[in-house]
Amino acid sequence: MSFKTIKAPRILLPKKGVNMTAWAVIACDQFTSQLDYWKRVEKLVGDQPSTLRMMFPEAYLGKVDEKAYIDRINETIQKYLDENVLVDQGECFILVDRKTNVVDRRLGLMIAIDLEDYTYEKGVKSLIRASEATIVERIPPRLKIRENAPVELPHILFLYDDPKRKIIEPLYEHRDELEKVYDFELNEDGGHLKGYKIKDTQKIIQQFEDLLKENNNGLLFIVGDGNHSLATAKAHWDKVKVHLSEEERKNHPGRYALVEALNIYDEGLIFEPIHRVVFNAQDDFLEGLKKVLKGENKSYAYSTKDGKVELNIPKVGPEAYKIVQTYVDAYLKSHKDASVDYIHDEDQTIEVAKAHPGSVALIMPALTKGDIFAYIAKDEVLPRKAFSMGHATEKRYYLESKRIR
Repeated sequence: MSFKTIKAPRILLPKKGVNMTAWAVIACDQFTSQLDYWKRVEKLVGDQPSTLRMMFPEAYLGKVDEKAYIDRINETIQKYLDENVLVDQGECFILVDRKTNVVDRRLGLMIAIDLEDYTYEKGVKSLIRASEATIVERIPPRLKIRENAPVELPHILFLYDDPKRKIIEPLYEHRDELEKVYDFELNEDGGHLKGYKIKDTQKIIQQFEDLLKENNNGLLFIVGDGNHSLATAKAHWDKVKVHLSEEERKNHPGRYALVEALNIYDEGLIFEPIHRVVFNAQDDFLEGLKKVLKGENKSYAYSTKDGKVELNIPKVGPEAYKIVQTYVDAYLKSHKDASVDYIHDEDQTIEVAKAHPGSVALIMPALTKGDIFAYIAKDEVLPRKAFSMGHATEKRYYLESKRIR
């Protein structure tokens, strides 16, 4: 039986002449409490073709007419298709070479994966698994954006376990033999991006199948970033497929999700903590948190009332996130005026807290690469927002797209 989990997608890229720096925009779930960031991007883009017009920045949620905004997104995507702003590259993979202001090189591979081989349900064995707990309530709003969209724009990053560096790294060594499809500077300090088209995809698919057999744990990929986006893609496919025959389901574009796969051992892949800011926190917030946090490691919270407050956290990173997130979730349920946001950089976390009196910033530890894959392989899931692959400016920018209808 052939290996169907990975497929060569028909990737769409902007036509020649498009300003790529304006085209590529950071993932929608970044800088959600920093409207100034998005205003700068808006100013840069202006009337130019851009993925900014194809997605919904979460910083705008609750601040705009959401139905009208989503309608404009779909109208713009259709316009880009009709006017050939989006050009079909044929079936291929794309080798992604990302330079950031932190690392000189981070390698990824744009592939499509079969959503039938993915689950976010804890304890269900599948080849592709979520790395963090999926909040099902977050799927319906995202589904509204996807259900009428002709194409998908991914910010989903997959991780695979290849300590011998057999797949992406040799491709990079022979990059001069590949067609370069983009090479440009990203906006807002995002770094530099190069992409190389790979037409010989079957050999790579076979290498992933061999890796799965070699690792012998029934786990091919874990979702490193974009858990809820992939869960939305899965929910969308589950709705679509009930109206299709078995034959129609086999190659329907909605069955396959476009993702960027990275070797967890890539030297340019740095795991950063994701911090929390709790808004409208009462005096009892920190008092209760100190009671449930018992550990050997030191961290701290920053309160706009009390300043820096020392915290004792567990030595094992996943446990620290589990305890803190459980406490925060319970606190929000009993304090209706309180809310939480997740920030990637420590300095920005403190800045956000300082800008909102009555807030508490919780500074979280970084997880190790060994923590993550071993934890998921045991059929566990991390609490949501337990780690970030790099700083906020290193997050994936929207660029490639694929039809889903």
